[in-house]
Amino acid sequence: MTAFSEPRPGIVEKAKALFGKQVEVIVRQEQKLIELVQNVVAKLSKVANNPKVQRFIQPIQIFIRMIKAHFRGEHRIALSTLGLIVLALVYFLSPVDFIPDFLGVLGFADDLSVVMAVYAKVKDEVEQFLEWERTQG
Repeated sequence: MTAFSEPRPGIVEKAKALFGKQVEVIVRQEQKLIELVQNVVAKLSKVANNPKVQRFIQPIQIFIRMIKAHFRGEHRIALSTLGLIVLALVYFLSPVDFIPDFLGVLGFADDLSVVMAVYAKVKDEVEQFLEWERTQG
């Protein structure tokens, strides 16, 4: 796994300002989380072949697996981590963000920044999760 660090300081706080209330609602409702994951998977399938997007597909896939394992009760993550992961996924899905996605590769630059910043913030729990996954048969 490549080491990720926060590309721009403060980008997570800016994303929270945009989507914090929406994230609070989603985190508390399993059905909304399921819908979020389904929508993220659908968007990933549309952009997966774009080489400029490849860098943040793996962290998003890990986030999705973490959410699924959490709600199956197999591997619990902290509520604060769940909130940050949901924030990254909501931001990735939203066409309304700092740089609109309809601008193509440039439009994914801020999505990449938010995903990577969240990944850096929850890195310890991601590593614990990946270790847990390796031990599963």
